[in-house]
Amino acid sequence: MHSSRKGAVPHGSDVLVIGGGIIGLVTAWRAALRGMRTALADPAPGGGAAQVAAGMLAAVTELHYGEETLLGLNVASARRYPDFVAELEEASGLETGYRACGTLAVALDADDRAHLRELHALQQRSGLDSQWLTGRECRRLEPMLAPGVRGGLRVDGDHQIDPRRLAKALLTACERAGVVFHHGWADRLSVVRERAVGAVLGDGTGLAADQVVLAGGSLSGRLAGVPEELRPPVRPVKGQVLRLTVPPAYAPFLSRTVRAVVRGSHVYLVPRADGELVVGATSEELGWDTTVTAGGVYELLRDAHELVPGITELPLTETRAGLRPGSPDNAPLLGPTALPGLHLATGHYRNGVLLTPVTGDALAHALATGELPAEARPFTPRRFTSAPVESVPQELTV
Repeated sequence: MHSSRKGAVPHGSDVLVIGGGIIGLVTAWRAALRGMRTALADPAPGGGAAQVAAGMLAAVTELHYGEETLLGLNVASARRYPDFVAELEEASGLETGYRACGTLAVALDADDRAHLRELHALQQRSGLDSQWLTGRECRRLEPMLAPGVRGGLRVDGDHQIDPRRLAKALLTACERAGVVFHHGWADRLSVVRERAVGAVLGDGTGLAADQVVLAGGSLSGRLAGVPEELRPPVRPVKGQVLRLTVPPAYAPFLSRTVRAVVRGSHVYLVPRADGELVVGATSEELGWDTTVTAGGVYELLRDAHELVPGITELPLTETRAGLRPGSPDNAPLLGPTALPGLHLATGHYRNGVLLTPVTGDALAHALATGELPAEARPFTPRRFTSAPVESVPQELTV
């Protein structure tokens, strides 16, 4: 299914995407839909951080202090999700597991409750829709919650998707749109006369392209040939995630995503329609390590048990660790760099799945016109170099 398309253009492509995670795939699909001859290089397209991600589309409950500019992009992408999913499912013939089930963020003690109250105030100032509930009201919504829950925020607009199904659907949509797949990792960016003109794969195969998009997730900063001053400042942030199964006798276990801060650590439980329950996620600055540790599993189960005691009765079916692509300001790097022909689509950190629709649109626009659309301009890679960055339109910060 993943083999390169027969009759591929031998003299290069309009666009070469390096990296076949969900960000690379959506970029390739959107470019191909605009009529660009598009190629993608990745040893295993459809892999990457999405295989580990929980798939929360949480523009509201993921709001962090200091990230109000990013909020504008998150909200814009969340609004596009229903139409994006409908288009993708029609194009691929596959379901993505999209659920408009909402999120409940709860507090377990007085400190957490105070923090959640502050978050609620920030959400209201930012024009976001969330509803404060008492502990009793939280338990009425989700009877499996611990008796000690002190209060919570109900956010019906925060939805979810299955990132593994999303990746598979994007892969199929790319194939149907004529994207040519090269099953190898790009070893070096090809630069001729100070312009990016393609890449060389690990086996020495040269791929020519008019424009190159580097969408390699946490690996984006390691591509040889990228000028040192333009190397994306992206680092790996490890996340361990558990998957459990809710037997029919226990259903419905949870009706929506439930999240909390327990002893300073974020924990979330994401129930899928097929009975899977995803529990995550640790956040560890450990370089390229992807070991699943007993400590990581213990901490997630301990915190989840404090939130939903019945979870320890469920079968544990999978433990995984992946690497989020972190950036210095926790926001993505999108669009043209100072090297002509080279674009970035990386550094999405916690929000890669949420930002998939808006990233695909922004990169396709930049590839076609040379410029980012207004909503994506604050996230130009040039904000990390000496080049001036356009000011943020005020309406994007709320």
